[in-house]
Amino acid sequence: MLIDTHSHIYSTDFIHDLDEVIQRAYSNDVRKIILPNIDSSSVKNLLNLVDTYPHICFPLMGLHPTSVNHDYQEELQVVEYWLKKRKFYGIGEIGIDLYWDKSFLDEQTHAFRFQLELARQYQLPVVIHVRDSFDEVYHVLSEIIDDNLTGVFHSFSGTAEQADMIINLGFKIGVNGIITFKKSGLDEIIKRIDPSNLIIETDSPYLTPSPFRGKRNESSYLVYIAQKIADLHQMTVGDIARITTENARNLFGI
Repeated sequence: MLIDTHSHIYSTDFIHDLDEVIQRAYSNDVRKIILPNIDSSSVKNLLNLVDTYPHICFPLMGLHPTSVNHDYQEELQVVEYWLKKRKFYGIGEIGIDLYWDKSFLDEQTHAFRFQLELARQYQLPVVIHVRDSFDEVYHVLSEIIDDNLTGVFHSFSGTAEQADMIINLGFKIGVNGIITFKKSGLDEIIKRIDPSNLIIETDSPYLTPSPFRGKRNESSYLVYIAQKIADLHQMTVGDIARITTENARNLFGI
């Protein structure tokens, strides 16, 4: 059994074949799919999918950093509203993204801090988005980290030193299709990290692993990520599935 710990299959990319996507995932032993929110515009589709497949799909609630702009306070109110209204399994996806635009750094940092406090309040793990912003994210976390705050650095593509810093915080490292990219160099880093510190994800519809790179990603492709990690550690894919599934269950409480 595998758990896709980060997938956006509720997006409009899957509007025409969503049931088939779920079935293919299930047929490839991906039996649980965790769905991070983006912003107020994505909540309806996300929750509709969860209500349709309640034993497979598990929702997170949060405000994505690239959706933080002038009206981000209203977006945070939406996050608070839904956390009070129904059960979620984590706060995400949250963080800081300085790849596209640096002009909202202060707002992104405030939104990140605010949602970290929500995570502590509701005793939920956080799913952290980091893009060209590791130092900024780590600075915030290191100021407030305690035993009541845990989570994962999603879509890890950093350095070996950064991986060690994440693990020392008590967080997991989320590995997706990037590890199958020949020029990413991520394989050499993940090779030296004990699988007990890893969870696996697709980030569908993005970051499709080889041999399907260039096509739409989906949760059924999680097996290629598990296989790559197994090869790097000279373990069976069954061992990696067991370890990463246990890690995901413990982190998200499913």
